[in-house]
Amino acid sequence: MKFFFSVILLSTVSLFFAQSQIGHTTITFNDPARTGGFGSGGGTGRQIQTEIYYPSTTAGDNVAVASGQFPVITFGHGFAMAWDAYTNIWQHYVNRGYILAFPRTEGGLIPGPSHGDFGTDLKQVSDKMLALNSNTSSIFNGKILQKAAIMGHSMGGGASFLAAANNANIETVIGLAPAETTPSAIAAAPNVTVPALVFSGSADGVTPPADHHIPIYQGLNSTCKSFVSITGGAHCYYANTNFNCDFGEGTSSPNISLTRAEQQATTFAILDPWLDFKLKGICDAYGAFLLAIESQPGTINETICPSLPSVTIINDPNQGSGVYCSSLQGNSYQWYMDNQPIVGETSQCYNIPVDLGATYQVEVFFENGCVYSTPITFESGVEEVNLKNVQVFPNPTSSELTFKSEELMMDLSIKDAMGKEVYFNKIYSDIFQLNLNVLPGIYLAEIKTTRGKVYVRFARN
Repeated sequence: MKFFFSVILLSTVSLFFAQSQIGHTTITFNDPARTGGFGSGGGTGRQIQTEIYYPSTTAGDNVAVASGQFPVITFGHGFAMAWDAYTNIWQHYVNRGYILAFPRTEGGLIPGPSHGDFGTDLKQVSDKMLALNSNTSSIFNGKILQKAAIMGHSMGGGASFLAAANNANIETVIGLAPAETTPSAIAAAPNVTVPALVFSGSADGVTPPADHHIPIYQGLNSTCKSFVSITGGAHCYYANTNFNCDFGEGTSSPNISLTRAEQQATTFAILDPWLDFKLKGICDAYGAFLLAIESQPGTINETICPSLPSVTIINDPNQGSGVYCSSLQGNSYQWYMDNQPIVGETSQCYNIPVDLGATYQVEVFFENGCVYSTPITFESGVEEVNLKNVQVFPNPTSSELTFKSEELMMDLSIKDAMGKEVYFNKIYSDIFQLNLNVLPGIYLAEIKTTRGKVYVRFARN
C-alpha cells in the first residue's frame, strides 16, 4: 500500500460571530450584611445597582434574551468613571455572545470610594448573576451559562483582584491597567489561583506599571497567568473618551504613541480568544490565544500558561496494520476525514480504511485546549476511475446518483468512510440511477465492469 504524509501549517483559529441585538436592563442587588452602595429597591442592606447588557431578540430595555445560554462578565469601572465610559467593552462582547454586568457602586469623588466594598460588590454581582439562571421570574431564567469572569479597569481592575481572591466561582480574572487599592490588591494577589490576564500600557503614567500592574501580576498564585505590555499604550484608552480619566492622564502620560482605537484593537486581539476559551470552552481558542500572546504586534508579553504539544498520527502494529493512533494521550478525541468529523470515531486509535484515498487528522482535547495532529494522506490502493469510461453524477449529490459507463456494469458496491458496505446491487446495465438514502459524508463506489473494477469517491451532502 502506497501512502504519503502531507503537512499543513495550522495558524490562527478564525472565529466568526453573527452580530446580535443588544438588550439592557437594570437590576439592584442587595447585601443585607452591609450598608451604603448605590441605587434603591434591592431589599435590605447595601444596594448594588447594576447595568446589564445582553444578547437579545430585539434592541431595547427589558427585552427578551436571545436563544441560547451566555457566560457572564462582571466589570469594575475606574475611579470617578461611570459605567457608560465602557460602551466599547459591552458592545464588543455582547456581540460575541456574552452578558456584561456593570455595578455602579463606589463611583463618587467625595467621599472617596471604598475599594474593599467595590471588590465585594463585584464578587457578589458575579454570583448573583449566575443564580438568575434558576430564577423563574427573571428574564435570564435558563439563559445564563454557568461560567463567569470578573474584569475591571484601573480602580476596578485592582478591585477585580480583591474579588478574585479565594474565589472558586469564576473561571478567570482580567485587569486592564489594574491599580493598587486599599486594602491592597498586591497583598491579595497570592490568594488568587484562577487563571489571570493583566494588560498594561508602557506609557501609563496614572498607574505606572512598575508600581501597580507588575507587582499585582507577579504576586498572583495562578498556575496560568499572562502579562501583556502594550508598547506606547495609555491608561485610559481601554475605555471610551472620559473627561475625568483623560484629564488625569493628560498631565502624567506624555509618551503615549498609540491611538485609542489601536490600543483597544490590540487588547481585543488577545482578550477575545482568552475569554472564548475560558468562558465558552471553545477549544481551538486556546491555541489562538497562545499565538496572539507570542506574536501580537506592538506588545511585549509574558505567560506561564502551558503550551500545546505537537501530535502526530502513528501506526500501531500491535493492533493491526490499518490501526492508527494519536501519538499523545488526551482527555478525548475526534477523528476527521477530508476536514469532516467522522461520526463515532472518538477514541485514541482508528482503523483507517486506507483504500478510500483520503486525508485524516485527529483532534486531541487536553485540559488546556486542544490541538490537531499533523494530517496524514493515503493514496487510494486501487486504480482511480477513468472518467472517459465511467461517469458518476452529480458529485456531490443530495440523494440521486447516476452511474454511466461505456462498458457493461455488473456489480455496484458502496462503502462509507469506515469501510462498511452501505449498498450493493447487481445492475447489468451501462446506465444506472440510484436514490441513495445515507448520511452525509464521503463514500467509495466500487463498480465491477466487463473490463475489471473501477473506484469512484463521491460526497453525499
